[in-house]
Amino acid sequence: MEIYIISISVVAGIYAIMALGLNVMWGMAGLVNLGLVGSAAVGAYTSAILTGKLGLPIGAGILCGTIAAAAVGAGLSLVTRRLKDNYLAIVTLGFAETIRIIASNEIWLTNGTDGISGIAGPFRTDVSLLQFNVIYLGIVVLVLAALYVCCQRILYSPFGRVLRAVRDDDVVVSVAGKNSQVFKVQAFAIGSGIVGLAGGLYAHYTSFISPDLFVPLLTLYVKLSLLVGGVGNNRGAVVGATLIILILEGTRFVIPFIPYITPPQGAAMRELFLSATLLIVLRFRVTGLIPEAQDHPVVARDKTADRARPTTAS
Repeated sequence: MEIYIISISVVAGIYAIMALGLNVMWGMAGLVNLGLVGSAAVGAYTSAILTGKLGLPIGAGILCGTIAAAAVGAGLSLVTRRLKDNYLAIVTLGFAETIRIIASNEIWLTNGTDGISGIAGPFRTDVSLLQFNVIYLGIVVLVLAALYVCCQRILYSPFGRVLRAVRDDDVVVSVAGKNSQVFKVQAFAIGSGIVGLAGGLYAHYTSFISPDLFVPLLTLYVKLSLLVGGVGNNRGAVVGATLIILILEGTRFVIPFIPYITPPQGAAMRELFLSATLLIVLRFRVTGLIPEAQDHPVVARDKTADRARPTTAS
């Protein structure tokens, strides 16, 4: 039971990392991306291939996977730079399916539908299974904490403020002299790189990846995480991802107590519980459990000082 709880915590941390990446693209810049799973696949396969076939260290493999996912994300953003909302969502969904089909057919590189097994994990062969899970949980928590701090700095930096302005009205940003397309590409690249990092962490944790793991449902789970937690709020992304994993795994223990339910029906019931939770949260908290802060604390203090400052009679 200890190993199960720790492994679920690792998965929750990886989901939270992906939610942070989505928050950079969607929450800050307003870019709809339904191809998150494609970026995760790029990061996972790049790291697995480089560490398995070329013998690179695990850290270097994950870093290369992150860079590859960011580069692919930037390229996708350049191709779709004039698309918005539904059209962008369709193209990014197609991108994810393209990556999955390539991984399924390029047997010489990805081993096709059989996947890549035996992916190295840090200290996997030197410690027990429980110790490995504890070590990996510590790694994921450290990575998540570092990314959270970085995303918070991005959110409240001049770059982050421009991203939010692009999200609200990119025409106004262009009038102000900022190239909104450049900022969109940068946001897409950063977000895709973070998702690719999560994919690399997942590959080295499970030691096996295949195209069947990177399905659109994973993107929906991450999107639900951000919706429940609060779009535009990094803390909400982490909380939302944790809640989604708790619901997905917690209902696993509830389904057996429901009579006359077959295993396929039980799997559908778990998805129903997740949908019901989302509806309940959005019914009472439209902006999520932790809504986006409207002002940076420093900006808020400056505005308060301006209101308190006496005016001079003309």
